[in-house]
Amino acid sequence: MAVRSAQLVAGLTAAAALTIAGFAYQAATNVPAALTSGARAGDATPAARAPGAQEAPAHPTALPKDSGEGPRVVYALGGRRVWLVDEAGKVARTFPVSPSTVHPPAGTYQVSSRSNSVAGSDGVRIEHVVRFATVEGVTVGFSAAVDGSAPPADPARRTGGIRMKRADGDAMWTFATVNSKVVVVD
Repeated sequence: MAVRSAQLVAGLTAAAALTIAGFAYQAATNVPAALTSGARAGDATPAARAPGAQEAPAHPTALPKDSGEGPRVVYALGGRRVWLVDEAGKVARTFPVSPSTVHPPAGTYQVSSRSNSVAGSDGVRIEHVVRFATVEGVTVGFSAAVDGSAPPADPARRTGGIRMKRADGDAMWTFATVNSKVVVVD
């Protein structure tokens, strides 16, 4: 009886091995092309890379494509976000902002002037003002309210103050000296 049990176990083991080999064969013949082409997880599929195909949207805090090169401040109008980009092209800091009611057109600008502390055009006391554009007589620049507030701009007033938190204003002040590049993107 012991011999029969051993034969039964051997038969079941052989059947299991054949079943596993069959599954392995099926898996090897049904591998997606992306896995055999050297693609990595997260890469776009070949169809998505085809001409005319739409790219997946970037993460909202990702540095916008075509935002220039070298050290620069990047301001995304639609994203209401700023990036401070160092000499190596790496994002040193990114943060949300409250936009002004007057917007500069997309393009490249230079920091034209700075003020440590002034009254904003809306009457709010602001610090670390970094100005870079003038649009229809309104000066546009980055600043932080001394009281730490960053309320939305009053749509009834023409203002150029792009507001940020005080810590972000400190970083902007240190980073964006006169003649620093500012790139505005949609």
